[in-house]
Amino acid sequence: MSGMEQTVVLSKVPVSFDVFWEVYMEIIQDSCGLIAHWVCSSLGESDAWVGENYTIGFVEGGKLVGGLIFNNYRPNHDVWWTIYTNDKRWCCRKVLRFIFDMAFNVLKCRRISLLVSVSNQACLNLVKRLGFKIEGRLRAFRENGEDAFVLSILNSESLWS
Repeated sequence: MSGMEQTVVLSKVPVSFDVFWEVYMEIIQDSCGLIAHWVCSSLGESDAWVGENYTIGFVEGGKLVGGLIFNNYRPNHDVWWTIYTNDKRWCCRKVLRFIFDMAFNVLKCRRISLLVSVSNQACLNLVKRLGFKIEGRLRAFRENGEDAFVLSILNSESLWS
């Protein structure tokens, strides 16, 4: 994990796929902006918009496999999520409980909002299964001109917090 020596391990989450195989997904704090930059560049976006944020990374076997940026946080109101992963194993119940708990119980938000590009059907399906609801569509919103859906979930609707 070159360049991430300043990270702090927040949690080691066991991820079981069957009775015989278990790996530990580390959830690390991004204290130097490297994970936030990786998330943005992996999404094909500039990181100039990020501003003040709290970012965590998902590490499996010493390799960064995902990152979640908590940004545009308004205390006791809401937070926006920007997430990228290149490995589906990050998405397990214990990690989901951790990230929803962070938003709803630690940051005391009543809602989480996020954007999903209309072409990213896999992400759209995932966040809908997690309970997010489509609130609208931003036309030609992305840097490449693509539309994006705005989605949110309220604390009262979440099964994860």
